[in-house]
Amino acid sequence: MKKLAICFLFFAVNVVAQTKGIVKDSLTGNPIAYVSIWVENENIGTTSEENGEFTIATTDKNKNLIFSALGYRKKICKVSESQSVSLSPAAYELDEIVINNRKEKRQLEIGKTKNAIAEAFDNGPRMDAKYFPYSPDYKKTRWIKKAIILTDSRIDDATIKLHLYAVDENGFPGEELLSKDYIVTIKKGVTKSEIDVTDFNLEMPKTGVFVVFEKLLIKKNKVEKTITDFNTNITKIQTTYSPLVLYNAVERDFLFSFSGGRWLKKTKEELNPFSASKTVYEPSVTLILTN
Repeated sequence: MKKLAICFLFFAVNVVAQTKGIVKDSLTGNPIAYVSIWVENENIGTTSEENGEFTIATTDKNKNLIFSALGYRKKICKVSESQSVSLSPAAYELDEIVINNRKEKRQLEIGKTKNAIAEAFDNGPRMDAKYFPYSPDYKKTRWIKKAIILTDSRIDDATIKLHLYAVDENGFPGEELLSKDYIVTIKKGVTKSEIDVTDFNLEMPKTGVFVVFEKLLIKKNKVEKTITDFNTNITKIQTTYSPLVLYNAVERDFLFSFSGGRWLKKTKEELNPFSASKTVYEPSVTLILTN
């Protein structure tokens, strides 16, 4: 990595309009950790803590909150009904498990970019997807072994969630390919983390795959800094959540982003309205394929 530029979009913590609640399993009554919670159609989101509790920046009773967690049915409810939310376990028809005699003598890293400059952005609760198209060259290394991500963390043992999505009929991120939440622990500083997904037995789909890292907006990952505006002499606290995912500038016409409970196809003009560049910023992620 030749250069690292850090860009922050901070959140003020002095938000008055907040809703608090808890998310539980409808069968066991146990709290559910790391549930993704969104204000419908708005870039306002949060994550439930390990004890299932959450706080989200809205109190408008007419707005909807969307709750989603791998292994549970998605639920939409009014803010006024979200003090205690129960999610029902999803019933899946399991595919036949095939045991493969993998030699793993061959490895291929895909998704590298020409641009060696990586930049770190705090884009809030928004999730950005990186698409990996299929190539016939992958026939001899067709199994997904690892996902590799570049991050910048201000704290030790920050956590982030890994998602892998199939491609739906419209070319958007579709079905989740992992069978359970994969929480990744990140070291402090600028690091490259390798996440082994061998146990999920994932074959590279012929339609390609989307890789997404979801920021967990929980207390453990919170970083606060006191700053003073020298013009007004007003002091306030700025909050970010570690780790920051590093991004590369690449030549793409659009990028898929998840916000407000749905996937959006953002064009480069929407992402960079004041830039004449033909590039967009996508997460600095690669995949290791093996035989």
